[in-house]
Amino acid sequence: MLTLNLFFFNQINGGSRYVGVGEGKNVQAFYYFIESENNPKEDPLMLWLTGGPGCSCLNVLMFEIGPFAIKKEEYNGSRPNLVLNPHSWTKVSSIIFVDLPVSTGFTYAKTKSASQRGDWLLVRQTHQFLRKWLIDHPEFLSNEVYIGGDSYSGIPIPVIVQEISQGNEKGLQPWINLQGYLLWNAYTTERDTNYRIPFSHGMGLISDELYESLQKNCKREYVNVDPRDVNSFMEVTSGLDQFYILDPACDWDWIIDDVVSWRKYLINKYPTKFINTSLKFSPLYCRNYVYFLGDYWANDDNVRKALHIRKGSIGKWHRCSFNVPYKKEINSSFEYHVNLSKKGYRSLIYSGDHDMVVPFLATQAWIRYLNYSIVNDWRPWHANGQVAGFTRTYSNRMTFATVKGGGHTVPEYKPEECFVMYSRWISNMTL
Repeated sequence: MLTLNLFFFNQINGGSRYVGVGEGKNVQAFYYFIESENNPKEDPLMLWLTGGPGCSCLNVLMFEIGPFAIKKEEYNGSRPNLVLNPHSWTKVSSIIFVDLPVSTGFTYAKTKSASQRGDWLLVRQTHQFLRKWLIDHPEFLSNEVYIGGDSYSGIPIPVIVQEISQGNEKGLQPWINLQGYLLWNAYTTERDTNYRIPFSHGMGLISDELYESLQKNCKREYVNVDPRDVNSFMEVTSGLDQFYILDPACDWDWIIDDVVSWRKYLINKYPTKFINTSLKFSPLYCRNYVYFLGDYWANDDNVRKALHIRKGSIGKWHRCSFNVPYKKEINSSFEYHVNLSKKGYRSLIYSGDHDMVVPFLATQAWIRYLNYSIVNDWRPWHANGQVAGFTRTYSNRMTFATVKGGGHTVPEYKPEECFVMYSRWISNMTL
């Protein structure tokens, strides 16, 4: 693993820095930049913003679409090892992974007033970040630019794309060669959660009788209703991993700080005894065990030094900063999709079809409401000679697709299929 760790440090060194955004540059936005492994001079440039809001882009880099990943193995007290990701999206594009909003990942505020977080601040700071980054990297000014994200990023990203487009129209410099955007399992409106119930029924998770009762009593409006109306539904589905209904539910990840601290204490105090016990503080069979390892990796002193993390800027790195206040000011990004479509921007909207958090039914619903003409109707798309999902394209240059067997963070569950899809789409090929 030594060679791969050196590969990582060589790749990242010089590619991870800060860009000052906001009033007085008081928000120091941290980013990881990885050039395309193919032809960085001509390949597209993707700016990636993770959801949450407040989840670090290290999630996407290390667990989903980056060139290396943390090896899933029993933690032994040392820095976790890395493995190559053969399905990295950096094989066909350069990617900027940015930690925004403030207090996400390694991004920090220099003043108390700069620590505020909200949708519109996120939109403006991301827009400012990209223009500043391109000024510092003029060799990428002519590259096609796309904006990508997942989950909650479905709210700010269409707004960010519109802000960039309007900035170009106003003559803001540098001009950005904006081409489109990509979203997976992304929120669009608060009504998205309505579709968890029909999704659950279609997947055989709830009975016909319960589904019919919910439809009758809630009139198909499951948002902002009396919680007593959906208690039965919540109880029946409470044992599921809602991010991927096929996986075992592993609740330990939500209290990861306590688990990590306690496990580290035991390993340090009773190394031999602890390793031989059957204590199950963080079960290896859980897919999200790598998040536990990621905490150790990102907080390793040598890793932080390689990433040029400024001493004293933040304390412990957290995968997601859900405990930091955030103003959700944009209720829906639907109108922004409409505006961007009118301007001719390309978009790829896709869903892992086993995600219960933002079900594919919700995404299909708002796309259908656009009422755009269908160019290529519903059909399977293939990867490695097998059906990988289903797709449909529209006259507004929007492509919708499902990934068969995918969860909420789709490439984490179906890396090869997602790479095939992305490679085709980013190259203007049909799926």
